[in-house]
Amino acid sequence: MSSTSKRCSIAPLGVALVVSLSLGCGDSTAPSGGGGPSFNHVYIVVEENTDYTSVIGSSSMPYLNGLAQQYGLATQYYANTHPSIGNYFMMTVGKIITNDDSYSSVVSDDNVVRRLLAAGKTWKSYAEDLPSVGYTGGDMGNYARKHNVIALLSDVVNDPVQKNRLVPFTQFATDLANGALPSYSFIVPNLCNDAHDCSLSTADAWLQTNIDPLIKSAQFQQDRLAGREREVETGVPVDDAVPAREYSAVVAPGARRDGASQRRRHGAGHG
Repeated sequence: MSSTSKRCSIAPLGVALVVSLSLGCGDSTAPSGGGGPSFNHVYIVVEENTDYTSVIGSSSMPYLNGLAQQYGLATQYYANTHPSIGNYFMMTVGKIITNDDSYSSVVSDDNVVRRLLAAGKTWKSYAEDLPSVGYTGGDMGNYARKHNVIALLSDVVNDPVQKNRLVPFTQFATDLANGALPSYSFIVPNLCNDAHDCSLSTADAWLQTNIDPLIKSAQFQQDRLAGREREVETGVPVDDAVPAREYSAVVAPGARRDGASQRRRHGAGHG
């Protein structure tokens, strides 16, 4: 994009619990040679439509701000585009496939599912209000496929086994209780609970109800994990050269509140 062109960018309040996962072979708990540490599990929860300055310190999101205070806050994490769908593709495919929220074509580009499978890792997408296991169709009620673009990846759509890893969010609590969470969990709240259509306090209450049990679980405390609370949309006209800043709280046993922060965008490091 030209640095002189203008657009009206949205930066969604995204809440993402993310843990970097090594996609190489070998021991998933040992640091890879020459690189950063690897982890046992990744949990990503993405929420919407509030900018960094409206979330940090907000009385409407005490739980989310508490995570940032207790663990870490990455202050230089930026979105790539507007509207939502392009950023979701950056997180899963590593490129902006489209900026059309109604996009419905199957995407055959290299993607996170392909890399996970190649590395012998497991994955699931836990989407709130998903009509049924394996559903790859369009929006239904408060479920928005533009926030669950894994359902458009060819590695998922064309493989019945992988398609069945698209599950309703109700499965998450069951898998947590049974110690059956996959290596990579992409968690998609519905349009109300992700703050897209409802208040920040609604989203914060959802996080505390549904994500706090994960953070307090023995599995999380034993793993080497990281979590991120994201902003991806602000609704403020900005220069294309100035991407929207995301709220990114790093949640992990041992994470430092004063940890170093680097300028990053969605999709960084995904080939």
